[in-house]
Amino acid sequence: MEQVISVSPVVLPAPGRGIDLQVRISAPIKGAQLPVILFAHGFGNSLDGYAPLVNYWAARGFVVIQPSFLDSKRIGVSPDDPRTPDIWKIRVADMKQVLDQLDDIIDVVPGLQERVDTSRIAAVGHSFGAHTSGLLLGMRVIGEEDDMSDARVQVGVLLTAAGNGGADLSPFAAANYPFMNPDFSGMKKPALVVAGDKDISPLTVRGWDWFTDPYTMSPGPKSLLTLYGGEHLLGGISGYHVVETSDENPERVAAVQQLTWAYLRTAFYPEDTAWQDAAIDLTQGKIDNKGDL
Repeated sequence: MEQVISVSPVVLPAPGRGIDLQVRISAPIKGAQLPVILFAHGFGNSLDGYAPLVNYWAARGFVVIQPSFLDSKRIGVSPDDPRTPDIWKIRVADMKQVLDQLDDIIDVVPGLQERVDTSRIAAVGHSFGAHTSGLLLGMRVIGEEDDMSDARVQVGVLLTAAGNGGADLSPFAAANYPFMNPDFSGMKKPALVVAGDKDISPLTVRGWDWFTDPYTMSPGPKSLLTLYGGEHLLGGISGYHVVETSDENPERVAAVQQLTWAYLRTAFYPEDTAWQDAAIDLTQGKIDNKGDL
C-alpha cells in the first residue's frame, strides 16, 4: 500500500456543455505501469465523493479519475434546464472527453506520465454512474440508435446498477426516466456486478434482485457479487460518515474495496490470483460467475 496524491479540480474546457468539465485525479506516489480507473459517481455526487473506494484503489496501484457530471448538486442544473433530459448522454460524453484528454490530465501530476499504463482502462460506476459505465461497456438503451461503447475501456465494475426496464419499472421511473430501458445483450466485456440483498428501490416494482439484471441478462464473462444486508450505498461507499448511508457497515465497505480491487487486478493481469484469493476469503456475501475472467 502506497501513499496517495490527489489533484482537483483539473479543468477541461467543454464548449457546448454550459460549464467546463472538472475532474479529480488520484494516484500512488510510487509504482509503475499503473492501470486507470475511470469512475462515474451516482446522482448528485461529485468528483470529491467515494473516498473509501478511490483512496483504496489508488493506494494499491491504480490511477483513478473522477469527473463531476451535470447532475452534481454543486453544479445545480435545474429540472427544467434543457440539458436535463440528456444528462445521461452527457455523462457518457464527459467520460469520453476524459479518455480523449487523458494525457493532459495525467500531466497535472508531476512524473506520473511515465508511470501510467493507458492501455489498461476500467470503467467503474455506482448507481446512475453504473448506468454510465455500462454504456461504455456495450449496454444500449432500447429505442436509442447510438452505440455509446468505447473500445478504450476493457473491463468494468457496476455497483448497484439499475436492472431491466419496461414492466419492471415503477410508474414514477417509467414516466420520468425513459433511458432506464437497458439492453444488456451487447455488454460483452468482462464486468463485475455488485448488488446488495436489502437494496429495495422506488425505481422498480421488483425486489433487490432487479440489481442483478446486468449480470443475468448480459453475456459472459461476468461475475456477480451479492452482499448480505447491503442497501444502495453498500455500507457507505460514497464517503466517510455520509448522512445518506442507511446501512453503515465498515466491514461491508471493506469487502467492496477488496473485491473490486482484486477483480480489476486479475482482469488486467490474469496471472495474478487476487480475485480468486479474495473470493475464498469472502464472508460478507457470495460470488457467482459465468464465463472465464
